[in-house]
Amino acid sequence: MSVYDFSAKLITGEEQSLRDYSNQVMLIVNTATECGFTPQLEELQRLYEIYRDDGFVVLGFPCNQFGGQEPGPNAEVAQKCRMDYGVEFPLFAKINVKGDDAHPLFKYLTEEAKGILTEAIKWNFTKFLIDRDGNVVKRYAPMTKPEKITEDIDSIL
Repeated sequence: MSVYDFSAKLITGEEQSLRDYSNQVMLIVNTATECGFTPQLEELQRLYEIYRDDGFVVLGFPCNQFGGQEPGPNAEVAQKCRMDYGVEFPLFAKINVKGDDAHPLFKYLTEEAKGILTEAIKWNFTKFLIDRDGNVVKRYAPMTKPEKITEDIDSIL
């Protein structure tokens, strides 16, 4: 099993297979536009711009499970991400990333890369680095700035 076995709805409503990102290095992130970590959206966009020509993509999954920090509808989320933070990387429809209703992709990610003390995602901007074969390489805490991940990205590109 790999992340390629999953699909999710894009923020515009179309179903997107993660298999379409095969042979790319992915950084999968649960995001929120009203979080203290929200400025990371600009940093994630910078990573995407730096590495996309080398086969790297950031996939953003908005989530409202942590402090209600993503309350708006998908269209509003997309507009905020693009207008306020310059996001061009793929954004998906709002999902749950923990609990019984967690999206199957995030259930898989947290099983493959457990967090400290628990496998559950604890807050917005938890990041998962995926290699070109769809395997989870590493999990990063919300406070890990995207720029701190560049060495790991370089090592698998």
